[in-house]
Amino acid sequence: MSSAPSTSIVVPAYNAAATIRRCLEALRGATAPGTEIVVVDDGSTDDTAALAAAKGARVVRLDGNRGPGAARNRGAREAHGGVLVFVDSDVAVAPDAIGRAERTFAETDVAAVFGSYDAEPAAPGLVSRFRNLLHHWVHQTSSRDAFTFWAGLGAIRRPVFDAVGGFDERGQAMVVEDVELGHRVCAAGHRIRLDPAMQGTHLKRWTLASMIRTDVLHRAIPWGRTLLVSGPIPQDLNLDGGQRWSVALTGVIGVALAAALWQPRLLAAAAGALGVIVVLNRRFYDFLARQRGLLFALASIPLHLVYFACAGLGFGYAWLETRRGRTGGRAA
Repeated sequence: MSSAPSTSIVVPAYNAAATIRRCLEALRGATAPGTEIVVVDDGSTDDTAALAAAKGARVVRLDGNRGPGAARNRGAREAHGGVLVFVDSDVAVAPDAIGRAERTFAETDVAAVFGSYDAEPAAPGLVSRFRNLLHHWVHQTSSRDAFTFWAGLGAIRRPVFDAVGGFDERGQAMVVEDVELGHRVCAAGHRIRLDPAMQGTHLKRWTLASMIRTDVLHRAIPWGRTLLVSGPIPQDLNLDGGQRWSVALTGVIGVALAAALWQPRLLAAAAGALGVIVVLNRRFYDFLARQRGLLFALASIPLHLVYFACAGLGFGYAWLETRRGRTGGRAA
């Protein structure tokens, strides 16, 4: 009788026909032969399930689109490994990514570990490259002792995952169910590690519209809800002091530009606020210039302001919601 595999890979997938083959090919190249890979087809209307099965994955189908939290939980129940590795269907892991997670668990007592997108996003275009490089930069420069979790490429010990109740299955409303899971893992007294060398290539193509929609509705509002009901807001990842000041100063720019229609001298205030934002984020812009050139870095500044504006608007909405006693998520 063979023993259960030590590691199981869980891939939630919804209409992922464009990326699932590359995702699974990368996973096969990064794991030992026979490693269990469970693809949970979250009610797809395309060929996701057939393509995954053709690549040798075990496919589990859900009856309708129930959201990533429910899909990951179902995959965890179907899997047999003592370590659960969650990988998004639009991520192609590096050859050493899974091995790094396994070594982390073998050599430390951390409950979970997650990684980062690499600096070579697959999709072309300014918005796609900016958005993926921003994520890469945040995870590369943040504290290794994390307060959160990222299920795009993250692993967790099964006993801990089961003990805290898995992902919140209200994923269609929560969206940041992996962040919320990380908060519960830490609240239970466990440690989470960010390993910036545990990387994968993001295959997603971003547009300006999808970036705004995601950052407001799928990031800032649900993350704001989670943070506001879970205690003091930590100074890490994209929540450090420089980022908070950047959000506030972006608001100053917006107000000053609007008021400049009647008071043109307020344009100087907007310019001053922009200058402070550039100084606060100069290391990030230097990184963009090294990666893609000076023109790319300069063109990214307006996109960065849009990102900060989305964060401010979304967090402000979540704050108003909590004042009215209407919060979302399990912590509430």
